[in-house]
Amino acid sequence: MTDRHAGPYAADDPEDMSGPIRVIVHPPSPTGGRRVRVDGEILGLAHDLTDIAEFLRRAGLEIDPAEVARSPWIEWRGGGPERWGPETDG
Repeated sequence: MTDRHAGPYAADDPEDMSGPIRVIVHPPSPTGGRRVRVDGEILGLAHDLTDIAEFLRRAGLEIDPAEVARSPWIEWRGGGPERWGPETDG
């Protein structure tokens, strides 16, 4: 369902002219995990790349967990895909 270069599109909706679906991974929360949002809808709190792939699968967007970190249509806010939990001192 996805094109690696163009990003995912909503399936067969002639009314939808918005183009690629927007995926945002928000900064890590103070207790760990990152909120995942697709087109304004919160899908859940992810604790790793596999969680993100599962949330997207449930939303109808197939992506291999190994592709999540380097996908051009996922916007990482507050750090890249290597940041998941609260920061610790020292």
